[in-house]
Amino acid sequence: MTLTTPLTLRQARPEDADAMCAIINPIIALGDTTAYGTPFTSDTMTQHYVSGDHVLSCVVAEMGQSVEGFQGLFATDPAKLPFLTDPAGIASIASFARIDTQARGIGSAMIVETMAVARAKGVRGIEATIRADNVPGLAYYSRCGFKDVAQTDNVPLSDGRVVGRVHKVLYL
Repeated sequence: MTLTTPLTLRQARPEDADAMCAIINPIIALGDTTAYGTPFTSDTMTQHYVSGDHVLSCVVAEMGQSVEGFQGLFATDPAKLPFLTDPAGIASIASFARIDTQARGIGSAMIVETMAVARAKGVRGIEATIRADNVPGLAYYSRCGFKDVAQTDNVPLSDGRVVGRVHKVLYL
């Protein structure tokens, strides 16, 4: 299903933090798709997704005045990408849409904007690490053109469960 109301895409601002928390915290509470285990506060959201030194971009998707999704792009230490033979210039991505609007085109719209920003900033590839049991997330990144490059098994979550991670890359 696609959206019938037009989306507006723009860079996140600190005043978006509460709306972004209202998107991600219910996903964290469900516990079945994200590796995050601790809910975000307005301050932690701002630091991690909006204004931290590592933030290259954070696109928000709005319908009317409502933030429906956000997608962060982050500078990544190449040492944290040991599964890549040449990790220089690779950034990491994280994507979230409101639970009741997932799979309706928000992510597809955001990735176009994120890729444009990444190219403008000289990023040569984008890495996504997705829980191996996050079937919708794996499908989303594959539809966007990301290719599997590695898998990490037996990664503990904060609640003690152990799941794998699939590492995907999209070269720009």
